[in-house]
Amino acid sequence: MIPLGLDELRALELGRLGAAPGAARVTGVQIDSRRVGEGDLFVAVGSGGAFTRDALERGAAATLVPDDAHAALAAVAGLVRARSSARVVGITGSTGKTSTKDLLSALCAPHRRTLAAEASFNNELGVPLTLCRLEHDTEVCVLELGMRGFGQIAALCSFARPEVGVVTHVGPVHLELVGTVEGVARAKAELLAALPAGGVAVAPRTALLDPFLDRDDLEVRRFGPEDVELDGRHARFALAGTTVELDLPFDQAHQAVNTLAALHAYHALGLPLDRAQEGLAAVRFSRWRGEQLPLPGGGFVVNDAYNANPDSMRAALVDLARRARGRRKVAVLGEMAELGEQAPAYHAEIGALLAELGFDAVVAIGPLARLYLEPGVPVLRWLERPNGVAEVVGPDDAVLVKASRAVGLEGIAETLANRSS
Repeated sequence: MIPLGLDELRALELGRLGAAPGAARVTGVQIDSRRVGEGDLFVAVGSGGAFTRDALERGAAATLVPDDAHAALAAVAGLVRARSSARVVGITGSTGKTSTKDLLSALCAPHRRTLAAEASFNNELGVPLTLCRLEHDTEVCVLELGMRGFGQIAALCSFARPEVGVVTHVGPVHLELVGTVEGVARAKAELLAALPAGGVAVAPRTALLDPFLDRDDLEVRRFGPEDVELDGRHARFALAGTTVELDLPFDQAHQAVNTLAALHAYHALGLPLDRAQEGLAAVRFSRWRGEQLPLPGGGFVVNDAYNANPDSMRAALVDLARRARGRRKVAVLGEMAELGEQAPAYHAEIGALLAELGFDAVVAIGPLARLYLEPGVPVLRWLERPNGVAEVVGPDDAVLVKASRAVGLEGIAETLANRSS
């Protein structure tokens, strides 16, 4: 981290600041005392005040018991950000933001000193922690910006100050909080509103975002599935008035569209499209996002259990049906959360899609998941909890495991992959 003096931190009056003997500055920020290293500032979030002594014993230069943890982290991160010359990219979207973050950071890394958010560090804790990893020589910082309602992305941008903003997708998520898909667009567009004059906005071709892109002082780049041709793992992307051909380390169509969004941001940073291939081999998607594991009889299971909404569920099911190649198609699906009054209709739509795609078996987990069980699917099973899945899955099947995070299906794929044939 770009060092901060303890006198600067005291001047912010963020709460009770304690210092180790002889310490004059901090060189990192942690909120988990177990991760504290030499020279760190330990910010006690929630019940963390009980661990300040532990943090000092682990080498912390200082501890902060804040009056308001989120405001304190934002203030500290803002100081670090103000001293950095890195170009900051903010990424948000209803689906694909973590994967696009992973893709963009891999694309940039061979050409610039690149910092990216860990996993899904995308909220009022994770974004400041990422910014507090900035070093003097960091050239590109890739942030993921999440939201649970109006105003959150704007608050994150107030101290992150992105100059390139990427909206990956607008769809039905968090409807309990923002009401409608139009509300989702308005919340995501807070990133676009935060971009400075001369900034670059990368956004999908949806009319929902049109009103928020009507700025003469922004460079606007639009994209969509129609700009991608995918032949196995070879892709052709139309962008910047040219065609870019790349060999991808995956063959999922929706990930190819995420790659296109990342390529737009990569090019907006002034990086060479003719050298984009160099970074792709290093792409490592965050856990439980389309991870494919082999089954003992020649089948495979896709662990996409980190989260789910109607659009991401549809994309994952279509993708599995395409890649099954004669295998029996099995879907292990939990509920999709935070869809408000429209939740039953969205779950029923997925049930109809399962029948349309010819799935051979469906295991539905959770009350709303009953609506996945259309009579057009031969083998149906409803479970209140994720037990008994293995009885439905064969060793040579093509299997998708997907649900909202709250359902807790992430361990099923490994259990299936590790059992004997």
